[in-house]
Amino acid sequence: MHILLANDDGYLAPGLAALHAALTPLARVTVIAPEQNHSGASNSLTLQRPLSVFEAREGVQKGFRFLNGTPTDCVHVALTGLLEDRPDLVVSGINQGQNMGEDVLYSGTVAAAIEGYLFGIPSIAFSQVDKGWEHLDAAARIARDVVEHVISSPPSFAAPAGGSASPFLLNVNIPNLPYEHLRGLRATRLGKRHPSQPVITQVNPRGDTNYWIGPAGDALDASEGTDFHAVAEGFVSITPLQLDLTHRAQLAQLGQWLERN
Repeated sequence: MHILLANDDGYLAPGLAALHAALTPLARVTVIAPEQNHSGASNSLTLQRPLSVFEAREGVQKGFRFLNGTPTDCVHVALTGLLEDRPDLVVSGINQGQNMGEDVLYSGTVAAAIEGYLFGIPSIAFSQVDKGWEHLDAAARIARDVVEHVISSPPSFAAPAGGSASPFLLNVNIPNLPYEHLRGLRATRLGKRHPSQPVITQVNPRGDTNYWIGPAGDALDASEGTDFHAVAEGFVSITPLQLDLTHRAQLAQLGQWLERN
């Protein structure tokens, strides 16, 4: 079993080291992560300059390879030229902070998993709900539980009867709780957030106005069945994602509108 491990907090992030330690007993784990934090990078690729790959030589990161690009760059470069063999699973995380609701559209953590999925490889993104790395050991243990279960008993939708295995994309959010206080795993759908809070303006020493993107909005739909509801109840939220953005309900109406014009 070969796992490709990436993240968006950078190769020095505690979440990456904890996830690597948790998964190493299960498989051969290759780490290719960003050199710096790329939170909010989404699925961006670096096309304006060449990329370089380096290897950490000391500490818990020894042997980790890191790239001066985005999370998507890391997985893309790994799968299209850096790795000698194709991994069986792409894992991203553990992210510092939740990736729920519309967060998945902006998240570099989820984007790294998406890139693996686009290449036809089962992929999982792991995030802790709150920042600060509290109870990271529990989150890493949960990640190991999930990956171990995927290895030993793949989801039924990953192995259709009479056909070849299908890739899947799972988004996992873990409450910052001790392992024994977590209430279990729950299948969820994405909730919804209010619009982001206003930008924060500052004036720099030269009199120029700078703008910081405001914090994410509060949950608008945190009803039962959503990722927001599950983690609030102390469950680990697992959401299966898909990438088809076609608004099928409007497709026929659009065709009729075009015919009339």
